[in-house]
Amino acid sequence: MKIISWNVNGIRSIYKKGFLEWFTTASPDILCLQETRASREQFPLNMENLPDFELHSAEADKKGYSGVATLSRHKLLDTKKLDNKVFDSEGRTLIHDCGKFYLLNCYFPNGQRDHSRVPYKLDFCQSIKKKISTLKKIKPVIITGDFNTAHFPIDLANPKSNKNTTGFLEIERQWHDEFIKDGMVDIYRTLNPQTEGAYTWWSNRPGCREKNIGWRIDYFFVTEDLMPAIKDAQIHADVLGSDHCPIELDINLKKL
Repeated sequence: MKIISWNVNGIRSIYKKGFLEWFTTASPDILCLQETRASREQFPLNMENLPDFELHSAEADKKGYSGVATLSRHKLLDTKKLDNKVFDSEGRTLIHDCGKFYLLNCYFPNGQRDHSRVPYKLDFCQSIKKKISTLKKIKPVIITGDFNTAHFPIDLANPKSNKNTTGFLEIERQWHDEFIKDGMVDIYRTLNPQTEGAYTWWSNRPGCREKNIGWRIDYFFVTEDLMPAIKDAQIHADVLGSDHCPIELDINLKKL
C-alpha cells in the first residue's frame, strides 16, 4: 500500500496546476490532503468522481480556511473527526479505520508569528496524542499531515535564526519528544537519520525553494508495531504546485 500526504495550499489552486496528472502518475492507494481551503461543494467535480476512489473531507466553518481531505482506493470501514468542536470547527482531522490500522490525516495549527496561537496549537497536539493513545490499544496507528513543527536542527535550513520562531519553539519540539516517548516513530528520520536538506516546506520568498532553504514539517508517524511492515518513506521535493511537497509511506500489508 502506498500512502501519500500533501499540504496542497488550496485544492482549487492545485487542481489548476496539473493535480490530476500528478495523481494518475503517483498512483497512491490513499491520498491525504491538508489545507484544502474549500467546502465539499467547492471541490473540483472530477475529484468527486475519480474511478475506484472514495472521497472524505472535513471543512472549516470559516470559508477558504484550513480543511483536510482523503482519497482512498480501499473501502474505509469508518471515518470520524476528532470529536472536539474547538478543533473540528477548523476542519483539522480525519480519523480512518483502514481495517488493519487506523490512519489520521491532520493539519496542525500554525502558532502565528506573534505566537498568539501557540497555546491553541499545543492543545490540539495534546488532543491528538490522547486520541492515539486510545486507538493504539485496538490496532496499529499511522498519523500523517502538516505538523507545522520542525523537530530537530537537521529538519530546517536555519535553526539558529529560527529558535524563537513558531514551528521551532522549544515547547513545540518538546511535544514531539513526548510523542516519540509514547511509542510513535518518525519513520522518515528513523530510516534516514543523517540526511540533511530533506525538507517538505519552503517559504514563498524569492529563491527559498531554489536554494532549498526549507523546513521538514510534514510527517508520517507510526506505532512501533507497524515497523516490520514499513518498506520505505520518501519526500518528493521535486513535485511543485504548493509551498509544501508530497511525502510517501510504503507498507507491506502482508506483514500486518
